[in-house]
Amino acid sequence: MNSFTNDFYLKKGIIFLNHGSFGATPKPVLQTSQFYQIEMEKQPVEFLGRRAGSLLENSRNILANYLKTSPQNIVYITNTTIGVNIIARSLELGAGDEVLATNQEYGALDRTWKFLSQKRGFQYINHPLKVPVKASGEVIECLASGITKNTRVLFISHISSPNAMIFPLKEMIQIAKENQIITVIDGAHAPGQLELDLDALGADFYVGNCHKWLCAPKGSAFLYASPSSAHRIEPLVVSWGWQSENPSGNQLVDFLEWQGTRDISPFLSVPSAIEYQEQHRWKEVRTRCHHLASLVYQRITELTTIPPLYPDSLDWFSQMVSLPLPDSVNTDELKDQLYDRYQIEIPIISWNNRKFIRVSIQCYNDESDINALMNALTHLIPF
Repeated sequence: MNSFTNDFYLKKGIIFLNHGSFGATPKPVLQTSQFYQIEMEKQPVEFLGRRAGSLLENSRNILANYLKTSPQNIVYITNTTIGVNIIARSLELGAGDEVLATNQEYGALDRTWKFLSQKRGFQYINHPLKVPVKASGEVIECLASGITKNTRVLFISHISSPNAMIFPLKEMIQIAKENQIITVIDGAHAPGQLELDLDALGADFYVGNCHKWLCAPKGSAFLYASPSSAHRIEPLVVSWGWQSENPSGNQLVDFLEWQGTRDISPFLSVPSAIEYQEQHRWKEVRTRCHHLASLVYQRITELTTIPPLYPDSLDWFSQMVSLPLPDSVNTDELKDQLYDRYQIEIPIISWNNRKFIRVSIQCYNDESDINALMNALTHLIPF
């Protein structure tokens, strides 16, 4: 049995290879969240009215240290979709402006930009990335070719949702800076899966989930704004922090942290998630998980004989990898059969008129899960 199995409440008998969609949370971290929920119920007014601010500040300080930035530059939000909505609605964009993205962005956020483009008159452009790719320079050159004199914003994922590709982000951000383009980064899959140094990265805005690969409770994420760009942010929900009589000195916190009554225990549990991973030597865990993901890469490629989208390298994927499937595959049927017949929870994705299987490897997975997946695919995919 995997040494991490008992640390999670995952249902026995289910082979869970979909941490990338909704990550499971370790029991000790959930216990921290439940502790704060009970603390709130003991005296709700004291907890939310008197203690919440200092508790959130302490939690934010620990997260900022983990992200290698100042606590002044981040604020807790519930998820990256909320974060990108805050940023996109705050930016002054209109007719003649362009927002440049790739064709690998998360569907909900594609909809965010498309919705606002129809309201405000700017153009949202999904620039196609040519795949397969063999070198990061191909990605950089391809995306740079989409920049025009009207490009105002570059919106790009750190790790793409459909294809699990790690983008050469720092180089892209530098090109954007040289062209005076605002950078908005969707880092939903990065915290906990990649080492982050937000100040060194240099993005104007970065949003990341804590409830995926960092393994914090659902509803914990952050928004980062660089000191030079934070003034652009407006509250998505106007509440007591706007024009506050007692401003905190941090506009991000004043505008975004208090949105009315809500459960803040997921935010307060983020330090527990960071501590859990530190205690379990997470760099080594990530290395083991990447080796398993690489094994999946090799075995599925051998099975299908379809060229993968990117090289078998830590530069291109970490704990999550997407592999192409035959065009003959019915995505809905294959996903259902994998779950109903083999108890394997895994996404089968349609992207750009092609079919993919996205495999997530977390600490509780081992090679037996990979063997079970390969056995199922061998029986279910028509060749």
